[in-house]
Amino acid sequence: MPLMWEDLQEAPSRSARWKATLRKQPSAFLLAVQILVILLLPVLETTDSGQAIISLLSLSALITAVFTVRSTPALTWLSVTLALPAAVFEIWSLVDDSSTILALAHSALAVFYFYTAYALISYMFEDSWVTKDELFAVGACFTVLVFAFAYLFMAIQEVYPSSFTSFDGPGQRTLLELIYYSGANLTSVGLSDVGPIKPHARAIGTVEQLAGVMYVAMVISRLVALTVMRARQ
Repeated sequence: MPLMWEDLQEAPSRSARWKATLRKQPSAFLLAVQILVILLLPVLETTDSGQAIISLLSLSALITAVFTVRSTPALTWLSVTLALPAAVFEIWSLVDDSSTILALAHSALAVFYFYTAYALISYMFEDSWVTKDELFAVGACFTVLVFAFAYLFMAIQEVYPSSFTSFDGPGQRTLLELIYYSGANLTSVGLSDVGPIKPHARAIGTVEQLAGVMYVAMVISRLVALTVMRARQ
């Protein structure tokens, strides 16, 4: 039986507490990393070394996501297998920014994030009890889906240039712009100045809208119902 903090002979160190929290609530850590990346993007995209730092943050998010998947019913080895090419292409894109390499890098990241979202949903549907980490998993999974579709949109515009338009007209959109569009699309709020204008971009945008509705209907409603049932017992 694992010991509680008060059962230990001496007070645990701060690092020991952080490690224990990370093992117990990995979804919370993944959610924090994803939000941090979003908040740093406005600053990083305007600097010369911003792309390298963004890639580093993407790799950090990859590692965090792999660690999170270990706590779910999904296959960790498959998560690592998907993460490796994503990391390789992401690093490769720093020295070769051709459309082919960028499309491969973004596509690999999108596939990995979609698998991570599947792992988190499986984790939330695994039992009939709602833990604190499963509540954090609701937010983590949503941000993962936002990034997954955003990277998919990035890949699409590398293959089909000017697939999206904004207030300045058709052109290549930044990662932050497509994350903003992806978030607005997934939540169905429609508050985005970015919009798809080519068939493939519109098709994936429609799929994301459906995914957002299904996420609320299937995942969030189930966890809310289980939380209410537990409170009544």
